[in-house]
Amino acid sequence: MPGRTVGAAAVLDRIDRGLFIGGRWRPASGGRTFAVEDPSSGHTLCEVADATAEDALDALSAAATAQRAWAATPPRERAEVLRRAYEILVARTEEAALLITLEMGKSLSESRSEVAYGAEFLRWYAEEAVRIPGDFTVEPGGSGRIVLMRQPVGPSLLITPWNVPLAMPTRKIGPAVAAGCTMILKPAEQTPLTALLLAQVLTEAGLPDGVLNVLTTSDPGSVAAPLMRDDRLRKVSFTGSTEVGRTLIAASAERVLRTSMELGGNAPFIVCADADVDAAVDGAMVAKMRNVGQACIAANRFYVHADVAAEFVEELTARMRGMVVGRGTDDGVEVGPLVDEAQRDKVAELVDDAVGRGARLHTGGAVPPGPGWFYPPTVLTGVPSSARLVTEEIFGPVAAVTTFTDEQEVLRAANATGSGLVSYVYSRDIGRAVRMAESLETGMVGLNRGFVSNPAAPFGGMKQSGLGREGGRVGIEEYLELKYVALDVD
Repeated sequence: MPGRTVGAAAVLDRIDRGLFIGGRWRPASGGRTFAVEDPSSGHTLCEVADATAEDALDALSAAATAQRAWAATPPRERAEVLRRAYEILVARTEEAALLITLEMGKSLSESRSEVAYGAEFLRWYAEEAVRIPGDFTVEPGGSGRIVLMRQPVGPSLLITPWNVPLAMPTRKIGPAVAAGCTMILKPAEQTPLTALLLAQVLTEAGLPDGVLNVLTTSDPGSVAAPLMRDDRLRKVSFTGSTEVGRTLIAASAERVLRTSMELGGNAPFIVCADADVDAAVDGAMVAKMRNVGQACIAANRFYVHADVAAEFVEELTARMRGMVVGRGTDDGVEVGPLVDEAQRDKVAELVDDAVGRGARLHTGGAVPPGPGWFYPPTVLTGVPSSARLVTEEIFGPVAAVTTFTDEQEVLRAANATGSGLVSYVYSRDIGRAVRMAESLETGMVGLNRGFVSNPAAPFGGMKQSGLGREGGRVGIEEYLELKYVALDVD
């Protein structure tokens, strides 16, 4: 991997722990700080600045001041900043990966993969910055011209989750920088350190002062509220729970703010009778266990045809039981802790509820002794429809399997949710696969693959899973306003 091996103390010492406002690192108002926890032990890693509403408005002032000059910066210059940031981040892969593992808990191998994935958004939008389209056409009557141009939306509030603390910010920062927007990044309170590293990387890459501002806080509501009431803010982009997304959408309505919302999921994973079972189990392990199951695109409900259910469950159970659980920085570990005690307890409650309602436990299902917020890989079958984990997003390493016999039956079950982010289908019948992909009410479908995220593809959902798309060619559109100019040539 690129970069040199670094220790935990060294990487923490290299991170500025203040607020990043107007190109300067500074303490929070009143000198407030909050603790960042190591989820593998429950111990404090370090303290970071705890922003207030006053700090938030200072950050917005910096972004608003920088907006005009940044919007006027040639696209090629914006692209070169992103390209340099990509190269710097890749060179610091080991440092960034260790930081992710320390504050979020996932294994180092997964963290390295996240760095590679997140860096690609910087490279992708470096290439898109110089390809922002316009249009020029003749009016049908011939007397005038229709000119279409795209201009940056303006100062944007970017709110990111804890589960992918590097790639979620780059997925928003990349297109915002490419489009010519200034930003205020508010990372999750559980994982602020990776965002602070990103600010260092982008500064080193030459991003001008005030274009990116970073607010770490233990009270996100008090920081976001004054920003969303201020006329200078033009957009909010949020990745997180549907519940918080609804609150932000309601708050944005007062000023009709542009919004992008990537919200919760309840992904079905369908294994048809003609599926390659070995490939389906491989895909299930990726779709379920990436990020210890703490992903909006994690498979939540497994629907397996009765003809192959026994084989699938046997193989899946063996694979899940054989995974190495432990501290993410330890050699050979595949499954780290959940992010905090509340998340671990929620997963345990959902499993206990399902078992209490008659589900059969094949492996896992019990909180291990010792420190840290660990939960073992778990497989359940015979999960009744009344179980909470059928309708609630698990966000943990739990595979709940039910069987089906009819295609229409499983499609009804898969679509019987308010969420519509992603679904997975395994079938060797191309006609069936396409038919099911067209019928599933989700914004993304994985056909014979357990991973759909790709910087070159649009990411987003239907129904209550969000508004808009991130990534791909369309991702930059979320940060651009379309302007029509009527030109008289007579």
